[in-house]
Amino acid sequence: MYGLPHTTEIRKQLPKKAIYAKFELKPTQRDGFDADVSRIDIVAVVSPTTVPAIAAGESIKEFYVLAVQLKRKDYDEKNIAMLSKLIPQNILFALQYEDQTQLAVYHTKLIRSDWKPTDETSISLIGLNLDTVWENIIKTIGEIQVQEGKTLTEQIADDEEQKKIKAQIQSLQKQLDKEKQFNKQIEINAKIKTLKKQLK
Repeated sequence: MYGLPHTTEIRKQLPKKAIYAKFELKPTQRDGFDADVSRIDIVAVVSPTTVPAIAAGESIKEFYVLAVQLKRKDYDEKNIAMLSKLIPQNILFALQYEDQTQLAVYHTKLIRSDWKPTDETSISLIGLNLDTVWENIIKTIGEIQVQEGKTLTEQIADDEEQKKIKAQIQSLQKQLDKEKQFNKQIEINAKIKTLKKQLK
């Protein structure tokens, strides 16, 4: 499944009722989760036992692949983020809606891939130990280019900050296009120039 070795494959359903009971979710959390998710299955476990060519890492000893059947494509990402926080394991989510799949993983925030046809979705195990494999999976899913001298976590924070700056510039540009007063145009332009200097 997803191009993973057959030795990793398992099939174990995680009943939603068991999740609700174990983690004592509030009714509003249950309702929101139920509106998005129809079924959850553990479909693979990647560890030195299932993939002997890959050693355990210092922090990552194994990770699980969860296939999550969605009721809608525009799901609330908070529900998947909540699931990753509730289960104390390293989890790679294969979010499935009809014949499409989106891969997702939580690392300081929920990082998601683009949607692809399920039969074209693959998970690559690149690295000699699970720490490296896991980091490469995150970088691939999020299309993250880690700059020299930065950790993955630092790069994600940096990328997020750059994204916010770009959004601010776009917002100010819209204001500028509508603004009639010359003085305010100059003021908005100055803000845009200041923000552009912060872009890398």
